[in-house]
Amino acid sequence: MSCYRYRACDAHGQIVQGEIEAANHAELETRLRGRGLEPIHIKTSRPSWRRQRIPRRELIHFCFHLEQMLGAGVPILDVLADLADGQGHPGVKAVASGLYAEVERGQPLSSAMKQHPQVFDEVFRCMLHAGESTGDLAPVLRQIGADLARADELRANARKIVIYPLVVGSVLCVAIAVALTQVVPQVATLFRSNGQVLPLSTRLLIGFSDWFRHYAWLLPPIIIALAATLSVAAARQPSLRRRLHSFALRLPLVGPITQRLALARTASLLAMLYASGITVIDAIASTARATPNLVIRQGIETAGTHIAAGQGIASAFESTGFFPRLVTRMLRVGEQTGRIDSALGQLVYFYERDAREAIERLQASIEPALTIVMGLLMLWIAIAVLGPIYDIITRMPV
Repeated sequence: MSCYRYRACDAHGQIVQGEIEAANHAELETRLRGRGLEPIHIKTSRPSWRRQRIPRRELIHFCFHLEQMLGAGVPILDVLADLADGQGHPGVKAVASGLYAEVERGQPLSSAMKQHPQVFDEVFRCMLHAGESTGDLAPVLRQIGADLARADELRANARKIVIYPLVVGSVLCVAIAVALTQVVPQVATLFRSNGQVLPLSTRLLIGFSDWFRHYAWLLPPIIIALAATLSVAAARQPSLRRRLHSFALRLPLVGPITQRLALARTASLLAMLYASGITVIDAIASTARATPNLVIRQGIETAGTHIAAGQGIASAFESTGFFPRLVTRMLRVGEQTGRIDSALGQLVYFYERDAREAIERLQASIEPALTIVMGLLMLWIAIAVLGPIYDIITRMPV
């Protein structure tokens, strides 16, 4: 199969551009004419990994479009053709074109999505397969879109923690860099010319200024090299990657929020898969594969192993020793009432609300903390510089 870029004319005389996969030019022209398009220009195109990456919000729109059109009774091929030929994100158009090619050959939509694992994860495909087995994809797509929207909202709330410290830290770094490279060297020359004994704070400031002016250029390449080395080592060594994921969950302040968000996501995936009619063992296996944190993934896989051996769901999760007591308690209630999906939904609500409140509290405490740190640093620089200057002024003859 090759990827082609085409420019064609539709029945209304409008020019349409896009990408499509086909075995050769003849098949491509046949498929375009089947869509009511008359090809004008065709050229081979290399699939770009950049186009294949779809932002989460574009994926939400993709699900909404599919759900609305399929709910209205539009055939799946027409929906995919509309997405591939419409005005939208290049990644969505490229993926829709690839899905169209696979579905046109007789593949189910869930199987066609296996060709795009970087866009549609294991849970997405499993839920879609469950919807195909019941013959009604629209409710499943609505549920997937709602879950993606909720996850996107939580990520947006989590990003709020980073924005303010990043802005304040950048301003502070620029101010300190200017002071160390421009102000402190001139003041140090004045102090040396007077031959006065400088206090410890001033000597430290001058020494740090000298070091910064001579060696600061080494910091960016060193940081980049360390980050690249750590990234490559983590990619090649799962044990190191697992330790990093475990460390992320134990970080002060941020770690508990990360754990709450991960548990909310895990409970949400399990609830969706279980409510779709997928067996518990298959739902747990799919959830584990879709969980990025290796520590949580290992806990889910261990629980799945215990369940496959005949243990109860709540007992299996409790025996891992990783999941909080609230999780096992809610799962036990779900087992007793026969409403595991409802119990998992309550867990999702609790952890999402708890994570959102924790993010708000952390954000409210970060702002004054950064202001205090910035004030103390600037006060130290001011005292270290103005103190000796004041001594010089007081010794000058009147």
